[in-house]
Amino acid sequence: MQMREVARGVQYIKQGTVLGPVPCYFPQLASVSLLSRAPHTNTTKMAFAGKWETEAQEGYDAFCKLVGVPDDIIEKGRNYKLITEVTQDGDNFSWTQIYPTNAKITNTFTIGKECDMETIGGKKFKATVHMEGGKLSVTFPKYHHTSEITGGKLIETSTTGSVVLKRTSKKI
Repeated sequence: MQMREVARGVQYIKQGTVLGPVPCYFPQLASVSLLSRAPHTNTTKMAFAGKWETEAQEGYDAFCKLVGVPDDIIEKGRNYKLITEVTQDGDNFSWTQIYPTNAKITNTFTIGKECDMETIGGKKFKATVHMEGGKLSVTFPKYHHTSEITGGKLIETSTTGSVVLKRTSKKI
């Protein structure tokens, strides 16, 4: 949508059609940045792209036990620096995680569209990933998962019942 100054007012123009005048009570502002500003773009979504390494996690043991991860795998993963690689092209993502058993899971998805996904245990399921307020959100078979960028860190939160696993990763 474009705006243009029209004798102490502003008109909104969409594909060559004037939608109507809007009074401008501060005509000196009408010709400033509002008329020349580029449209707002959402750069939050692009912040996920890159390679991330776990630097801290909370609630790991309780969460893993509750979702059925075997004790030997829990032990191996407790201090493991999980690597997450994310590529993005608009709303299309490829999300790869490399686990302590050298298992590598890649899920590809498009925001708002149902897709086939896989858990670390190899269970395949259908899900739709949503973007809500800069957070990616998806429901796995046994838990709900969100991912967001806060302070330059990848924060992943997995919740099942009252048990929460929070993983913080730094970009590498």
